[in-house]
Amino acid sequence: MEVNGKTKVLGLLGWPVSHTQSPKIHNTLAEAYDQNVVYVPLPVHPNHIKEAIDGLGALGYLGVNVTVPHKQAVMACVDHVDPAAEAIGAVNTILFQYDQTNPDQKPKTFGYNTDWIGFSDDLEQYGVELNGRDAIVLGAGGSARAVVYSLLQANAKVHILARRPEQADALRVEMHTHFPDHALASYDIGLLADVNDQAETPLIINTTPVGMTPKIDQSPWPENIPLKNGSIIYDLIYTPAETKLMQEARSVGCEAFNGLGMLIGQGAEAFRIWTGVKPDYSVIADVL
Repeated sequence: MEVNGKTKVLGLLGWPVSHTQSPKIHNTLAEAYDQNVVYVPLPVHPNHIKEAIDGLGALGYLGVNVTVPHKQAVMACVDHVDPAAEAIGAVNTILFQYDQTNPDQKPKTFGYNTDWIGFSDDLEQYGVELNGRDAIVLGAGGSARAVVYSLLQANAKVHILARRPEQADALRVEMHTHFPDHALASYDIGLLADVNDQAETPLIINTTPVGMTPKIDQSPWPENIPLKNGSIIYDLIYTPAETKLMQEARSVGCEAFNGLGMLIGQGAEAFRIWTGVKPDYSVIADVL
């Protein structure tokens, strides 16, 4: 697509951003759906994130994605934070909204979190039913927050387990304020065998980096705890495409999925926020 005087600019705020595939994804989407936008990487040092967002508004940017280490910091830099992003505690998508009748006025900025929608949409693609289902979440970091929020939105029974139980407890307490009537518990990872034993056909989600390239011989699931029949494994890792955890699950007849679909889904939702067009998953999958 030709860049011209009417082209709107999108980008990715992060530090660093040299590894990102987001420009490839969103520029392909722009061409596929005839949107006059262009997407560029924007390396911004953490000390300059507020100035960067103000500057992008002055330059007329349509919106940006936000990646590490800025997802929490930008929450204080936007005018409005979506309730889901507020609950999750992270913004990964910003929309700039301009008053065309008053061009000298600063744009309004809106912060969203699309990670939880990417996770939810991917499970829906696979036909995974969440209502009333036991969900065992391994880890309590940033990725776990979006996953737990998504699970609670779908009325799953959520069990958070982490090597730092205080982190799991803090996540439980925070989420309980938003979902006071939902089944939500936290444990030390040492109690995994007991939690798994009591769960019925659980959905097991790995939100930790254990098993990611280059340490592909590792698994977050202990060898001495058998996976139950009917368990479904969802590993947020997608490099490698099949982790050791996924291999273990498939070897005993359990379904297993990686996190590439979540990446696709969050990107699709961000594109919808900016352009009003919700792209088909297959277009992004072909790029990746």
